[in-house]
Amino acid sequence: MSDSISKNTVDDKLPFWRNQRTRRIIGDIATHIFLAIAAIVWLLPIVWVFLESFNKNTAPTQTTFFPTEYTFNNYIKLFTETDVMNFPRMFINTFIVATFTCIISLFFVLSVAFCMSRLRFRGRRSFMNIALILGMFPSIMAVVAIYFIMKAFGLTQSNTTIIALIIIYSAGSGAGFYVMKGYMDTIPKSLDEAAYLDGCSSWGVFWRIICPICKPMIVYQAIVGFLGPWLDFVMAKVIARTQDNYTVALGLWQMLTKEYINQWYARFAAGAVCVSIPIAILFIIMQRYYEESMSGSVK
Repeated sequence: MSDSISKNTVDDKLPFWRNQRTRRIIGDIATHIFLAIAAIVWLLPIVWVFLESFNKNTAPTQTTFFPTEYTFNNYIKLFTETDVMNFPRMFINTFIVATFTCIISLFFVLSVAFCMSRLRFRGRRSFMNIALILGMFPSIMAVVAIYFIMKAFGLTQSNTTIIALIIIYSAGSGAGFYVMKGYMDTIPKSLDEAAYLDGCSSWGVFWRIICPICKPMIVYQAIVGFLGPWLDFVMAKVIARTQDNYTVALGLWQMLTKEYINQWYARFAAGAVCVSIPIAILFIIMQRYYEESMSGSVK
């Protein structure tokens, strides 16, 4: 107690630039100011899009940053006036593609990560190195090749576009197993050995032991697998040729073209808000699993 009192007394006699308590206070103030500025920069576009979705003026304006008159008609017209641009159809198309891609890619990633982490076989190291090298190349390099492969299989027609997008987004997802494998490597193998001694099969170990422990990473992979097709523009633009097969990314892009921007500018903001709703719901529902770790396997 006496040491701390004497230390504070000595600090009070030092100049303010050498006083540890003063420097700590100044550092805390600077940190909070930086975080406040960063929060404003991050939140300002979100607030602007949300307020712009209620703008009564449908055309872009340079006079004011935020709208001056508000209305709910942008949301109503976005889902009712479907003769020019069928946004509900685009929303459903994207939801179908994202949901199936999320489920398929999650199974692929879990399966490949389990094999790479728990099994030992010839060519395992070579496969991991090849997958790592291929992951360094941007996926846009394969767009042309993927399109001609889909065309050769007859999947670029208007009635098969949804199937083609699901195949494209989920087919190569198993190559992104490194994050999941790294998490599985931290799980003690003694759990697997105990399960095998109790007569459990490899599938039983995967389903009853590994998957419950990997719930936080499963949530991460599910969100990533859903966001990929939900927000992708390039591949959807290459495959989808008509508005009946457009995704929301293509629909929002078309709203800002020269032909539609004066009538659909405010509805573009409304559509952007609607696009963010499923992502927010998915995160709210699944975030509680982040806190779970080994409780499932221990039980």
